[in-house]
Parts: sequence; C-alpha cells; structure tokens
Amino acid sequence: MAFGEIVCGSPGSGKSTYCFGKHQLFTALNRPISVVNLDPANDSITYPCAVDISSLITLQDVMDEHGLGPNGGLLYCMEYLEANFDWLEERLQALGKDAYVLFDLPGQVELSTNHESLKRIIERLTKSGFRLAVVHLCDAHYVTDAAKYISVLLLSLRTMLHLELPHINVLSKVDLIAQYGDLDFNLDFYTEVQDLSYLENALSTSTPRFAALNMAMISLIEDYSLVGFETLAVEDKNSMLHLTRAIDRATGYVFVPPPDSNAPPGTVDSTDASTAARPNSYALFSSAIGQMRGPADDIRDVQERWIDAKDEWDAFEKKEWRREGELVRDEAARTGNIRERRPPEDVEMA
Repeated sequence: MAFGEIVCGSPGSGKSTYCFGKHQLFTALNRPISVVNLDPANDSITYPCAVDISSLITLQDVMDEHGLGPNGGLLYCMEYLEANFDWLEERLQALGKDAYVLFDLPGQVELSTNHESLKRIIERLTKSGFRLAVVHLCDAHYVTDAAKYISVLLLSLRTMLHLELPHINVLSKVDLIAQYGDLDFNLDFYTEVQDLSYLENALSTSTPRFAALNMAMISLIEDYSLVGFETLAVEDKNSMLHLTRAIDRATGYVFVPPPDSNAPPGTVDSTDASTAARPNSYALFSSAIGQMRGPADDIRDVQERWIDAKDEWDAFEKKEWRREGELVRDEAARTGNIRERRPPEDVEMA
C-alpha cells in the first residue's frame, strides 16, 4: 500500500523547504520517499522531483492563453489536472506500490478550503490505494499576534473540514519565533488551543469594534474542538523526527528498515535482542499507539529550545558539533583514512 502526505499552507509557510528537508532526512534513514510537485507556478524546485506538474501544464501558459490572473490560473490548472488525472495516476504507479509520496501543493488557500478540484483529486488518490494525511503548515510567527492566531485557527479548521483526511497542523519556522516578540502565553497554549477566551482582552484592545465578532469566532473554533498544532524547525533533526512520528501515527505507517541497514543512534533499544536488528518489526500495534518519546516530543522542551534559552542551546549544539567533528577526524586518522601530507617528489627539501 502506498502512503503519502498532502503538504499545503499559505505562501511562504515553508512547504517546499519542508519537502526538501524531509527528502534529506528519509534519504539518511534509508527510507523510500518521492516528492511530487503539484504547483504549476513553482519554477525553482529545490528538491529531487519524481513527478512535476509542469510537464502537463504551467501557470504562465494558462495566463498567456486564457488571459487569467495568477489566482484564476491556478484554479484552472487544478481543474485541468483533475480532468487529466490518468496522467498523474500513471506516473504514481511507476513509483511502485509501496511508495511514500509527498504532494507539494500551491500556496493558494482557496484550493484547500473552497475549491472542489483538489478535493476530488485527493478522493481519487485514496480510491487508488493511497493512505494520505494532510500536513498543513502555518508560519509560527502568527501566534505572536492574537488576531493573526485566530485567523490561522479558522484557516486550519476550514481546511480540515474541506479535505476530510487525517490532519496534522504544523507551526513551521518555530526556530524563528523569538524574532517576532514575546508570547502572551506559553507555547503549549497555542499548540493545544487552550481556553481562547483569554485572548479576548488582546483582541478587544486591537479591534474594539469587532469584540462581538471576535468572541463568535472563538466560540466557533472551540465548538468544533478539532484544531491543534505540532511544531517544526526544519533544520533540526529532532523536530523533523517528532513530526514524522506524528504523521506516521495519523496514516498508520510503520517503517521497517532493511535487515542490513544501520539505524541512527537512539532509535533502537540495543538491550533487546529481538528488536535490535529490525526495529518496529515486533509489537507494531504498540508502536503505532504508544506515547511518543524524544527530545522534541514535549512542547515544554520545544519552548526551552527555541524561545526561553535559544542562545544557550545554540552555543551548546555548536560545541557538540565541534566535538563530534573532532571525534570523526580522530577516528579517520586512527584508521588511516587521512593520508599524511607529503611534498611532491620533484621538490627538494631544504
């Protein structure tokens, strides 16, 4: 069975960066992955692309031929892809029945909140055998402003209701959040979407004319009680691993590495001989529903790393990287992988 992620979010939320980072992570873990670009306006793809919609249609061609603007052109491209779904299906089948695919979507939010073409494309993917989850990226700096935070909650809720898939909302670029000012509450208030009535004062102060509307929107979000957030710092390995585990739990995916692969340190209990060679090949059910444990699994650790003590952690990590580099260099020298530098034979030594 094929698995995959529908990666969506507003422009600038980090979708392509996330796809590139995940491709690098999975390659390091010897885990199969393919990235499909479904953004016809993306002409600077940074990741290795298995399928590119520009082979079928481009936004610029649509705008030139039909006289449409960027927004209308993107809607047309999605409708065109829906009408030619067999083109996409044929290329996905070539990836293999056990493929893990990231679908990188355009940043136009109408596609994932209102327009029906993307929804129907996803439905056809699920009918063809894909187990999918939506990964909705939202820029973390929105939580520093109460009004923006409410708008992100509404956008996330609307996307969840429209696409009707297992859904992971993500506060991306959490490593940059300290640049936008102090938070009114701890980070867990925003990720767990706790009692939003505490935001009333901030909302009423900034927009007093809309106090009643603000409270109505807050009540709507709390009535559904669906929205929550994971966090992501795409360049941090622990953050990427934590988000990967959350997505795997949502889709039901369990990765069993090949017998001859070397698992990263800390991912296998070396004291248990039954699981040391092939992790996750035993107790799959408990692996799927068990509590996630790791350096980035507690939101309080995330707050300490990126908000409360960011500078201290940055200095600590640089020190650790330097130490690891010295260990690798010493090991290479010990095993003879670093050759002693010698002068050229034709140069006479003094």
